[in-house]
Amino acid sequence: MRPDKQQLLRALRCQPTDFIPLVELGVHPKIKEALLKRPLLSLNDEVDFWQLAGYDYVKLQPKVQYAVGTIPAAIPGDRADTRNWAPEGAGLITDEATLENFSFPKSADISYTPFEKIGELLPEGMGVIGQYGDIFTMTWELMGFENFAFALYENPDLVMAINNRLGETILSMFSYFCRNDIVDAIWYSDDIAYNNGLMVSPDVLEMLFFPWLEKIGDMAKACNKPFIYHSDGDLTAVLQKIIDCGVTALHPIEPKALEITRVKEIVQNKLCLIGNFDVDILSRGTTEQIRALINETLQKMSSYTGYCAGSGNSIPDYVPLENYLAMIDEVKKFRK
Repeated sequence: MRPDKQQLLRALRCQPTDFIPLVELGVHPKIKEALLKRPLLSLNDEVDFWQLAGYDYVKLQPKVQYAVGTIPAAIPGDRADTRNWAPEGAGLITDEATLENFSFPKSADISYTPFEKIGELLPEGMGVIGQYGDIFTMTWELMGFENFAFALYENPDLVMAINNRLGETILSMFSYFCRNDIVDAIWYSDDIAYNNGLMVSPDVLEMLFFPWLEKIGDMAKACNKPFIYHSDGDLTAVLQKIIDCGVTALHPIEPKALEITRVKEIVQNKLCLIGNFDVDILSRGTTEQIRALINETLQKMSSYTGYCAGSGNSIPDYVPLENYLAMIDEVKKFRK
């Protein structure tokens, strides 16, 4: 299918569209390679995947290395894969001395090479979304969640120092996205909620999260680019605050935490909603179950403006290729 970024941009602004666009925050490289039937070796391969799968954009990130002390853990069973788990106890930064010795990436350490090269590779009609995130998440990951929780009361200056060091550098990425004409929309990801509510109190989010979201929102408004925000979990308590920060689209409307039509009735055309297809069903369901789920969701959401189809998180490697193909095929069939 020919990409049509204008339809995507209209959806992200809650304007009428000719079809419901497909949107994902991430698709695992193994899935991309299986669909392409070749290794994923270059930026050109990335472009080929997003176009072949039926997306109207390529999602790009700057290249920079943040070491936050995640813990490798083997997956039970026969698989050779590993997962990285966030530190729960003490992380890499526990006091002022470890903060002083920790090496944070600086703005000069960020490479934007993919953004510089993508223009000559894009098919006609295909857009670019610039994405990065995790100012709040990396703040607690660097400290370990327990240590972070205690420090909020015992040493808030340390928490703020880490948060500011991370925030200023990551904010510079969004400044770049807004200045660069190749970027059509910006996407900030930073989880702040579980299925049953916020991870921390609204007061903590007012200190460590919302000021950055608002600054990115101001940038997006100034450059007239749609602003997507990702967080898993139940965000009901802060939906209005998210809107007030300038966010124009919310991802992924995790189905175990939020009922998508209820959220849409609350936010109306103040937010485009993205996602909501249950990753558990995508992973373990039959193709018939997946098609039924997706068709039901599309039928419900087709009466609203401001919806993009996709998973309720991302497409991990354990989603069978045939299930992923059934998902994107069902969305494409709904266009006709």
